[in-house]
Amino acid sequence: MFSRGFTALEIEIGRGKKARRAYGFDDIAIVPSRRTRDAEDVDIAWRLGPHLLELPLLAAAMDGVVSPATAIKLGELGGLGVLNLEGIWTRFDDADEQLARIATFPKDEATREMQKIYAEPVKPELIEKRVREIKAAGVMAAASLTPQKVREHYQLALDAGLDVLVIQGTVVSAEHVSTVVEPLNLKEFIASLPVPVIVGGCASYQAALHLMRTGAAGVLVGVGPGAACTTRGVLGVGVPQATAIADAAAARVQHLLETGQYVNVIADGGMRTGGDISKAIACGADAVMVGSPLARAKEAPGHGYHWGMATFHPTLPRGARVKTEQVATLEEIVVGPAKENDGTLNLMGALRTSMATTGYDNIQAFQKAEIMFAPALQTEGKKLQREQAVGMSH
Repeated sequence: MFSRGFTALEIEIGRGKKARRAYGFDDIAIVPSRRTRDAEDVDIAWRLGPHLLELPLLAAAMDGVVSPATAIKLGELGGLGVLNLEGIWTRFDDADEQLARIATFPKDEATREMQKIYAEPVKPELIEKRVREIKAAGVMAAASLTPQKVREHYQLALDAGLDVLVIQGTVVSAEHVSTVVEPLNLKEFIASLPVPVIVGGCASYQAALHLMRTGAAGVLVGVGPGAACTTRGVLGVGVPQATAIADAAAARVQHLLETGQYVNVIADGGMRTGGDISKAIACGADAVMVGSPLARAKEAPGHGYHWGMATFHPTLPRGARVKTEQVATLEEIVVGPAKENDGTLNLMGALRTSMATTGYDNIQAFQKAEIMFAPALQTEGKKLQREQAVGMSH
């Protein structure tokens, strides 16, 4: 019976190829349960290794989003900002000047001009300086390195007091095969580190399960859903986020049964509103990593622009510099109060209210919420909003 039901999810693309149907956030809705709660009774804290964080929110390791200053501010609010240790902040002492330059480039020249800026080598002394700057403010320091560069730079960051290491690429696997270089053995490497490690991205059950078996404290789920990412167009690779998260959550259950170890599933990208974040948690995420919503903060270092970690790749860029409107403070975006009605402000307040409205009092309980396939959710009864470009159509 189960196998027949599973087969029904497959679509025949052609005689030689079948495919599973996958769903994004706009395809689904969270179903209210039989009870409701007061939002004040909802606990959205989560644990990452030895650390208890008040907000299940990570700021993506993007130069237009996270500076040492915004990492500090987000840490003070209860979240976690992840600094890109291969970005502007570790290549230039005058990082703000370079970020201001990037904001001036004409649209048709931005990518190649950014490639020139990012050709500047990463400076070891700046890795240490940036991490110490965050730690000096009394908040947790988290930072990102790619699998190709992590062995080269991680020790400097640890020596400076790094609390969480993120090993991040477009797609990261536990079994990288290469005849060119010696691959990073993630399991051995993570076991040697004294701090919790988050790895990703991935977008399937098997990939998530194998990353969990490396000993990671968290796995990033998301390939190509970000507002600035063009991976899905350039490579044709990706899985809509609702399905990717649910598959990774199933891998988490399997890994827990095998080892007794709980690994956090962190939804990475594709979320614009509090509703999207709520759906990510309801699909099985323990926390979310967002970029473009925080790039809209007045304190964001991108001067009204936002771009991904692969935007400036020297041979195959997989991102775009996108314009954002810096409309509110970081605090207003994260914890409010909201002065707009489109769901882009007070993201954590929206999550609390969603959980309270549907009757769940903590993250792990909310992961069990009923989900419904609901493609009409975005349009049903919203004719006037669409015509006037307000509210959900803004």
